[in-house]
Amino acid sequence: MDLILPDDLLERILAYLPIASIFRAGCVCKRWHEIISSKRFLWNFSNVLSQKPWYFMFTNSDESTGYAYDPILRKWYSIELPYIKTPNWFIASSCGLVCFMDNDSRSELYVCNPITKQCKRLQEPPGLKFPDYSALAISVNRISHNYIVSIVKSKLVPGKLFQWDLSIHIYDSETMRWLTPLTEVLTGWRAGDESVICDGVLYFLIYPAGGGILENRHGLVTYNLSSCSSHGLLIRSFIPVPCSLTCGRLMNLKEKLVMVGGIGKQDRPDIIKGIGIWVLNGKRWQEIARMPHKFFQGFGELDDVFASRGTDDLIYIQSYGAPLLLVFDSDPEAMEMVTEMPGDKEVPASALYWLLL
Repeated sequence: MDLILPDDLLERILAYLPIASIFRAGCVCKRWHEIISSKRFLWNFSNVLSQKPWYFMFTNSDESTGYAYDPILRKWYSIELPYIKTPNWFIASSCGLVCFMDNDSRSELYVCNPITKQCKRLQEPPGLKFPDYSALAISVNRISHNYIVSIVKSKLVPGKLFQWDLSIHIYDSETMRWLTPLTEVLTGWRAGDESVICDGVLYFLIYPAGGGILENRHGLVTYNLSSCSSHGLLIRSFIPVPCSLTCGRLMNLKEKLVMVGGIGKQDRPDIIKGIGIWVLNGKRWQEIARMPHKFFQGFGELDDVFASRGTDDLIYIQSYGAPLLLVFDSDPEAMEMVTEMPGDKEVPASALYWLLL
């Protein structure tokens, strides 16, 4: 039957298969493999509304094979990403592409398509060698199909207790070159490992680094990638977080910046009393949902007890202390708890993830 159908029609039919079936369809015959590996199919597939992003995690600190959750079929699948040697690599995703960077020298950097297994190694990023903190992000242009990779590096200035060197490095797939549009020294603040690109703006969290009493344990800083200006102080773009926040995570939901975090108690900020979801409107945060207490009970109260990632309309919140994954689909009433987790349940999952679409 597939010999009768023209390629464009067969592409449309295959694009509506569940993601797990897409992986298997490439093994049916040479023609199907070529179609599924083509750029045109991959972009048509990424625009199919019935597809939802998967959540990927590692369950063992010694193995590079992880598991991905399909929210449509509610199933876990074992998946191995190429080139990743240990689960502690930095990882980011956008529109089906996954970018990952080693956690040792921070010099090995790849962009991969998990469906086709095609992988490209990028040039070694410039800037600080062996930074204390690095934040990785990738953004794919749905029209041109080009992508931008950003790395925010932060390193303590030798001999200075409260000063941190910070640099922003941008890779453009169109020019295949790195730029370092900004270097700066922050006093009393440092960057971390949390960043995201949203509507042409790079957002990343910064954290107190001593030198004074600060109200918040997180702050948000923005950098406009379209201008790539080296003028002006980053701290001037500072946006305070909406509460005493712990475990803050940033994500791009349809070009709107969304943050998930633990809401710390006023007298004990390292103890959380709930998990909230906020969207940034201008420079103001608006709370759009809070995890129901019946779900929060399974997450514990200590700082850094969960991981969270999201894209499109879907947010995943994963507990470290228990085999629980919460799936949030825009509507707070539609929160769903996944209790059947893969792998060794005695080993807390690493904070690595990827979202397929």
